[in-house]
Amino acid sequence: MADKKDYYEVLGANKGASEDELKKAYRNMAKKYHPDVNPGDKQAEEKFKEINEAYEVLSDKQKRATYDQFGHAAFDGASGGGGGFYGGGVNMEDIFESFFGDSGGFGDIFGGGSRRRQGPKRGADVQVNVQVSFEDAIFGVNKEITLEMHDTCETCKGSGAKPGTTAESCKHCGGSGQERFQQQTMFGTMTSVRTCSICRGEGKIIKDPCTSCSGAGRIRKRKTIEVAVPKGIDTNQTVRIVGKGESGEKGGPTGDLLILVHVLPHKFYTRQGMTLYVKVPISFTQAALGDEIVIPTPYGEEKYNVKAGTQTGTNVTLKSKGVPNVRNNKVLGDLVATLTVEVPTQLTDKQKEVLRLFAQEMGEETKEQKKGFFDKFKK
Repeated sequence: MADKKDYYEVLGANKGASEDELKKAYRNMAKKYHPDVNPGDKQAEEKFKEINEAYEVLSDKQKRATYDQFGHAAFDGASGGGGGFYGGGVNMEDIFESFFGDSGGFGDIFGGGSRRRQGPKRGADVQVNVQVSFEDAIFGVNKEITLEMHDTCETCKGSGAKPGTTAESCKHCGGSGQERFQQQTMFGTMTSVRTCSICRGEGKIIKDPCTSCSGAGRIRKRKTIEVAVPKGIDTNQTVRIVGKGESGEKGGPTGDLLILVHVLPHKFYTRQGMTLYVKVPISFTQAALGDEIVIPTPYGEEKYNVKAGTQTGTNVTLKSKGVPNVRNNKVLGDLVATLTVEVPTQLTDKQKEVLRLFAQEMGEETKEQKKGFFDKFKK
């Protein structure tokens, strides 16, 4: 049939697509062009018919093989544009269940409601920001955190029912949490499901709700939790505490507490991963003659012998004096101390004279000699 589009093109699928890929393509196209999503749009209705006709052929292995060999001519007059596929009184839910499974139905796809009774729901994770000092990040610390979150109602123990009473099965839906309904469409009478309008998908009705939580089973309360911040934690790392988030609904598990850590900067130390860096000033005399100095570390002072003739910017590495590994605090990083030679800014006349004599002994040029050099350089 010359006026018909290629079935694969209609579904937006490749000719070699697998069954799952065809199902996925059909689902996406059906959702896009379904009349309920495009009310009054005649072009969408025609497109929806075309999509269903294409999938009716390609979802059947034998029909698909025949179509791949002979094209539309193989079905000329047989499929009739999909009319036989959607006759009057057809149950659309059964058709969609054939490839979506029991977990989702017609209502799930197009917003008609849940197919299944709503069961336990996990509580939400709670995230909180915490500041710690540079030292606490290295050695670890216990912090008390106060926050508000949903917690299980202590009065009803999360049931939502007044103590001494229980929730009853919904008579309207038989405890399933869903109700069937029929509606007339261009395809005839269609049967689908939606969330029960009486129990709202719970499957149960609480006649005597708990006065503390008004039947919700949870209340919002202020809680104080002690958190152990591990050794070696760094800025923007997260500590997860399982089961300390918001309580679940209908008996669902509790969520987790996520602690996002921010480490305050230190006055002297900087950090890169597990390595610490610090600048240690030494005098000109110490650098020239050598001396024993003290290098500060987070774990105490370390003595170090400066060699005679040490230049400014010399790095000294102290093993295992850095940051612990956050996953194994027995493994420590290093501390790198950069020796910086300080040049005095205020000298007495006697000190200046001594330095001039030192310069002469070193064979350094005088001001007059340097001046003559620069004059020659300019020329």
